[in-house]
Amino acid sequence: MANPNAKGDRRERELVTKLDEAGFAVMRAPASGSATERELPDVLAGDGETFYAIEAKSSAGNPIYLSGEEIEALVYFARNFGAKPRVGVRFDREDWYFFHPGDLYQTDGGNYRVKKETALAGGTDFAEFTGGSKKVTLDEIAVEDADDGDEDVREIVGAVERGDLSVDDAVEML
Repeated sequence: MANPNAKGDRRERELVTKLDEAGFAVMRAPASGSATERELPDVLAGDGETFYAIEAKSSAGNPIYLSGEEIEALVYFARNFGAKPRVGVRFDREDWYFFHPGDLYQTDGGNYRVKKETALAGGTDFAEFTGGSKKVTLDEIAVEDADDGDEDVREIVGAVERGDLSVDDAVEML
């Protein structure tokens, strides 16, 4: 009989490999989930400065659901272990995205849900999670552009167009 958890197990091993390649000491918790009396996270990872307890979930495209008990156990373990709790989600044909449990959508029934669109728009991507880059949103770029002196440039160009400023003086100011 085929293992009903084969795909999830394969995704967890994939995450372990990627974290290892990114320079983390990492291990997949043996018998995480139902085979032990204590709920353990799926993956433990650390780089000497930051330590994570990760509950890993994958889906073909449907929303990913986690029970309130899974999240509670993750947070409890992470707190006692001295790690940061994270939920790692991976949808088919997408990379891993990470969330703090407190940032997940909580359903009326006390469970948690991550939709693919939410992961892509609001999750921490793998590169940022491992310190390789920082994700920047379009809103953040708009704020940076507004603060980087564009208004001064527009005023100088406007002054040249009106004849209030010579081209040579404008070049010098810019």
